[in-house]
Amino acid sequence: MSHSNPIFETPGPNGHCVQLYGSDEHVLIDSVGQYLAKGLERGDRLLLIATGAHIDAFYKQIKHLKPREDQLVVRDAADTLARFMVAGQPDWKLFARTIEALIGDFVPRPDGGGLCAYGEMVGLLWSAGKYSAAIRLEHFWNRLLSSKSFQLYCAYPIDVFSNEFQVAALDAILSTHTHVIPAGNSHDLESALHRSMDDLLGRRAAGIRCLMDSNFHRDWAAMPKAEADILWLRNHIPDEAEAIVSRARRYFQVSHSRNAWVPEQ
Repeated sequence: MSHSNPIFETPGPNGHCVQLYGSDEHVLIDSVGQYLAKGLERGDRLLLIATGAHIDAFYKQIKHLKPREDQLVVRDAADTLARFMVAGQPDWKLFARTIEALIGDFVPRPDGGGLCAYGEMVGLLWSAGKYSAAIRLEHFWNRLLSSKSFQLYCAYPIDVFSNEFQVAALDAILSTHTHVIPAGNSHDLESALHRSMDDLLGRRAAGIRCLMDSNFHRDWAAMPKAEADILWLRNHIPDEAEAIVSRARRYFQVSHSRNAWVPEQ
């Protein structure tokens, strides 16, 4: 695994983070592996609701820590989702009953161990085009977080370099989380974007970067700078943003290939 994200080192109370990972599942697997590993190192219990392929990949990231049976609860995301969907929308009572049954044994303990939950049911809904259902489910999770003590990590297969990654489409997602996990190495993402801006904007790039730095959306989750800058570009200079972001993607892919991800064996 790569260097751990500081959010995972010292998570805030009832944190609800999200990662937008596109088609690069290596980034997702590495980040979720860090999150789960840090939880185990703190003595937390883990609730993992994911697809079968992801469950196998995540477990390879933490098996060296030898989690006990009472530390890890694993459920299939599609099967769990089906338990509380009614007429295409999540039902609160069924959701609460389903999730509370899973976390019932994970109440705070005298030794201080907590609960780290990871879920990608919202990602399944989003991929199926059920956007309102995904956001409704996020609100249900936040409602549960307000009464239960645990950490939550969600993931969506949304590519930050794509047209899907823009303010109008993502405002609801960004407003229902506390933190956004980077979609890759933050330094490489920022460098790729700045290089592309310099190429295509010339002298204007410095002034635009100043405007970006002053931009702040109070209702959104705390975001890595590269992702925030891409949203700014698409929202404020849409006619030029596509070319800038497309070139940044190519630069990032080159830098990413130099540090190829190697899975845990």
